[in-house]
Amino acid sequence: MIIRFTKMHGLGNDFVVIDAVNQQFTLSEDICRHFADRRFGIGCDQILLVEPAKLPETDFHFRIFNADGSEAGACGNGARCFAQFIRRKGLSELQSVRVGTSTAIIILRYLDDNQIEVDMGVPSFDPATIPFVAEQQADQYPLQINGEQYAICAVSMGNPHAVLMVGDTDLAPVERLGPLIERHERFPQRTNVGFLQVISPNETKLRVFERGSGETLACGSGACAAVAAGRLLGLLEEEVVVHLRGGDLVIKWSGQGSTVLMRGPAETVYEGAIEI
Repeated sequence: MIIRFTKMHGLGNDFVVIDAVNQQFTLSEDICRHFADRRFGIGCDQILLVEPAKLPETDFHFRIFNADGSEAGACGNGARCFAQFIRRKGLSELQSVRVGTSTAIIILRYLDDNQIEVDMGVPSFDPATIPFVAEQQADQYPLQINGEQYAICAVSMGNPHAVLMVGDTDLAPVERLGPLIERHERFPQRTNVGFLQVISPNETKLRVFERGSGETLACGSGACAAVAAGRLLGLLEEEVVVHLRGGDLVIKWSGQGSTVLMRGPAETVYEGAIEI
């Protein structure tokens, strides 16, 4: 079986994007891990499938697979690549596209200068929705790790996120704490882990250890979750520039009950085909 794909990235967060509208195939966890392998496969943080709509109010369906083969419910950088992919492949000429995922409906809008805006939906701080084990909802929660206590915010952007406030992202213990928090027992479906440094009310730096993929150069849903957490704590204003290792995103959130808007670029690297 030969599968045609497009290699893309959003601020260095890279993807294998596959047209599942015009190709028939089945992906397994083993195949996803092979695609993601940077030495023996194609190499990527995640695999994205563009599928026909499953809901009458949507135009397409979006599936996201992590490098370890597990399936995710949201991906902000991937959503922008999804938008560029369907435009380049002639699958849609709509200026605003409604896309269903396993957990939400997101809206993609085309802007000038290769910028794409994604309406990522309303963030949830409800522990049961995230999911996160807690007796009641709080702005921050104490988390015990190897005898040490850390304060985290817990939020869902269609996928779970833990956000830690740090003084300097360059010095943040991402490699040590990332995998421990990702698999902490209080996150029954594991979690993405964001390390957030507030520079000013309109500017932050962020590193993200992604569930099933490890640290990536950028994480769109992580940037949205981090800004929502910062706003919840009263540290950030409505529109924030988030500096990630791969580049910058602009995140806008008006507050409780409002959707989060993310703005940034998407790039095509090359086209290819792989035999399975």
